Order: sequence, then C-alpha cells, then structure tokens
Amino acid sequence: MRERNNERKTSALQRYLPIMAWLPHYRRSWLRPDLFAGLTLWAVLVPEAMAYAGIAGVDPVIGLYTVPLPLLAYAVFGSSRIMVVGPDSATALLSAATIGSLAASGSADYVALTAALAILVGILFLVFGLLRLGWVTDFISRPVMQGFIAGVVLVTIIGQVPTLIGLTPTRGDFFQQLWDILGALYNVNLATVTVGVGCLLLLFWIRKHAPRVPAALATIVVAIMAVTLLDLQGRGVAVVGTIAAGLPRLSLPSVGGLHVYKTLFSGALAIVLLGYAETLGSAKAAAAETGETIDPNQELLALGPANLGAGLSGGFVAVGSFSKTSVVLAAKAKTQLGFVLTAGLVVLTLLYLMPVFEHLPDAALAAVVIEAMVALADPAYFRKLWRISHSEFLLAFVAMFGVLSLGVLPGIGAGIALDLLLLIRSASRPRAVTLGKTAGHVFQDLSLHPEGTTVPGLVVFRFEAPLIFTNASFFVEEVERLASEGDIDTVLVDAEGINGLDSTAAERLLELHDELKRRQISLCFARVRDPVKDVMRASGVLDAIGEDHIYGSITAGVKAFKRAHKQPG
Repeated sequence: MRERNNERKTSALQRYLPIMAWLPHYRRSWLRPDLFAGLTLWAVLVPEAMAYAGIAGVDPVIGLYTVPLPLLAYAVFGSSRIMVVGPDSATALLSAATIGSLAASGSADYVALTAALAILVGILFLVFGLLRLGWVTDFISRPVMQGFIAGVVLVTIIGQVPTLIGLTPTRGDFFQQLWDILGALYNVNLATVTVGVGCLLLLFWIRKHAPRVPAALATIVVAIMAVTLLDLQGRGVAVVGTIAAGLPRLSLPSVGGLHVYKTLFSGALAIVLLGYAETLGSAKAAAAETGETIDPNQELLALGPANLGAGLSGGFVAVGSFSKTSVVLAAKAKTQLGFVLTAGLVVLTLLYLMPVFEHLPDAALAAVVIEAMVALADPAYFRKLWRISHSEFLLAFVAMFGVLSLGVLPGIGAGIALDLLLLIRSASRPRAVTLGKTAGHVFQDLSLHPEGTTVPGLVVFRFEAPLIFTNASFFVEEVERLASEGDIDTVLVDAEGINGLDSTAAERLLELHDELKRRQISLCFARVRDPVKDVMRASGVLDAIGEDHIYGSITAGVKAFKRAHKQPG
C-alpha cells in the first residue's frame, strides 16, 4: 500500500512538474548535445529577442529581459523536453497593438504596461490551465489561424520597412502605412538603405548556403563592424545607442491600479488564444520528431509562470516558438537542460556584453525581423487550401484582410467571430442526403451515385449529425420538403449518423410526426443508436411513432414498406 501511495505521489509530481520525469534519469551522454543546443539557442535568441522588442515597441534590452525566466519556468513546468519559450514576433505585435492606444511607444508608462500585460497573460494562462481549457483553440480553424499569421506577417514587415530604409515610422493600418511609405520614398537615407537591404540579403544568403551558421548573430556582428569601421553613424544610420548593462529588478510594474488590467484584458485574451495555439503547434511538431507526449493543459500551466516571470522582470509576452524549437532540434537537444545554459548566457550578456550592441544599426534589427517574417509566411498552404476548399480559402483571406484593414486586435476578433458563426452554421446545417440503392444492395447518396434506384412512394433520408436544438429545425424542414416532392407515403430516416438527441429535437420530432400523420405520411427510422432510442422512449417519440416503425437496417425498412404497399421485392 505504501509503495502504491508513493507511486501516486511520484506520478502527480511528474504531472505538474514534468522536469521530475527526466532530470532524475538524466544521462551523461545527453550533456554534450544539450550544451551545444543551449549555446546555439543563445546565438539565435539574443539578436531575435532584441529585434522583436522593436515590434513590441520597447528598447532592445527588454527583449533580453524576456528570455531567462521564461526559459527556466518552462524547463520546470513544460511537458515538452525540447520546445523553446521566449519572445515571439506575432505576440509582440499583439502586445504593441494592445498598449499602443494607452501610452506613447518607448515611454516609461508604455514599458510598464507591456510588463503588466505579460503578467495578465500569465494569470490567464494559469486560469485556463487550472480549468483544463486546453481544448479552447480547437474552435479556431487552421485557415483562420493561417490567415491571422499571414496578416501579422504583412503588418510586421510594413511596420519595419521605414526603419530598414531610414524613414520615420508611420501609424495606421497596413494600407495607410504602405501609402505613407510610398509617398516618402524620395526621403530615404541611402546609407541606411544600404545597411538594411545588405543585412537582409546576407540573412537570406546564410539561411540558404550556410544553414548551420546563426544567421541573425552573424549579420548583426557584420553590421556593427560596418557601422564602426565606416563611421556610418555620421552618414545618418541610426543605431541602438547607449544600453544600460545589468539585470532587471524583479518587481510588479507600476501601472496605477487594477482598472488598468481591465483595460488590457481583451488584448491579453487574444494573446492567450494565439500564443497558446502557436505553443501547442510547436510542442506537437517537436513531439512528432522526438516521440514524446504533450499535455495541452500542462502547456497552459507552464506558460503561466513563464509570462509571470517575463512581466516581473520587465519583459513582454513569451510563448512557444516553432523556429527556435527547430534550431535546437537540429542541434540534437535531448532535454531542457541546455536552455538553462542559454538563460545563464543571456544573463552574462546583460551584465557584460551590452556595450557591444551600442553601435548596432536599427536597420539591421529591422532586417532580422523581416527575414523571420518571410520564413514564417507559408504561401504553399494557401495554394493547397485553394485546391481543397474555396470557401475555407475565403475564410483565411477574410481573416488576413481583417488584420490588414482593421488592425491586429480587431482583425483577430473579427476572424474568430466569423469562425464561430461558420461553426454554428455548420452545426445547424449538417450534411443531409437522400439515398438510393446501388449495386450490391448498398444505399448511397443519390447526388454522388445518380445510378441508384428508389422505391416509389418511399424516401430514404440520411442525417449525419447529432439531432439537437441547433439543427432540429433544419431536420424538420428537410423531411417536410422531401415529403412534399411527389406522391410520398413514407419517409425512412437512416439514423446511423445521429449519435445524440436532445429534448428540443425530441419535441420537434413529435411535431413532425403529427404533421406528417395529418398528411397521411408515415415517419420511420432505421439503425437507431441505443442512446438515441432511450431519449426517444423517455420523451414519448417512440410511443408516437411506434416501435414497429423502428428498423434494424435500411433494407428491413424498405422491405416492410414494400410488403405494406404490396410491391414486389
């Protein structure tokens, strides 16, 4: 008994602290690949975190503040041994969209609100995890999610173009920013254009021809050297400038009270939904490579302390990253231990290496962001989607256009609302078909098998969904429509696809039976599932229809109809 209790305690501990599932069993052979992966991740994370800080509207150093505690928190609480949690371009843009109307970008209030938003996101992740709401993103379809991402990619790129070519950043939606940029092209700084475009081309070249080289780190090193050796600052190339070295002080951001968090709530909720979808997708992609099992609810719980840590250290939102997870997979990482090294190296970077970045051109950071966005874009998905379903392609396009025209947060809200409306429409209008007998005495959809034969006076109708309040009216309308087409005596419902029946639908069945009976038309059912039959019995539907009108198969129902109407066969 004591051993069983100990096993239960160990199992519970490993469930809520997944690090305990692998750390006590750590193998010495894992250490070298883990340390190499940690070093590789540092080389990728440092420039990307600084670049993504620009998307969030804060100083580059705040991107580095967002790295250590989220990495450590996820190492303890995350269910994936490989996934990387840290700054992300899409959620950084959502953060900027949430804070942008509340404070001036780069101001002390803006920085405090950004950290407060990360804390609120962390709290929401914890609440969602404790309520076991890991299924929540199932209600956001992949076309809508890909449409969001495409919109975010375009909005992020257009937001970085002014910095890339030496223009003053503009505000407004995607189209307004594009118009402003086109109207100001005569005013670009040629030295900045050279640096920005040169960095962008270098990034693309390294990704293609030297994929093992940390492209972002190599590019910013080259950019810093170019600015220093060629005195590009004197030619108008903007640089990051003085950065305060040292670690952030852990504290709650001063934002003026709880009412501020209420203002941030809608943006935080959007970040949770999009960030969780990204995280879960990254974790599952890693699991497909490693064979491990991912717990969706534990991922929510892990993102809670990760974002609380980011906010308390003055950073912005952190979520799972597919691109950075791919980097450590390529480096053969075995566990999260290497990411502890990454966190330590980022701390050392904050303490001792920040002066190195003072001559880093802003255009180089913009190039890092744009290259990352181009890598994130997936035009092949949209081509494939167009071939599969024009309607889903349109849904993805609407989600993307919403982000471009309405802004990131309203666009995401509109996309989710449209997705839910289509889900409701789909639930209220499920597939319902008329069947005919084909070769082999099989009953199939007549619209797909027009060679099928029907029995005069009999309609065989298949309904392929639970019969509930959302679609009961549609069911009744379809049956009444079929009963009105020609000289119909009986409607036989193939109920194999009806795996549920609620009280509202049962009442509508009684009304339908009475209406058809008044018109001297019989309502029969075939292949009724036991749970559905139980509800029919309890609601009086079975008594009204009669058990002799419930058949074990479609064939049995057809034969009974032919006998009753003295037809051959």
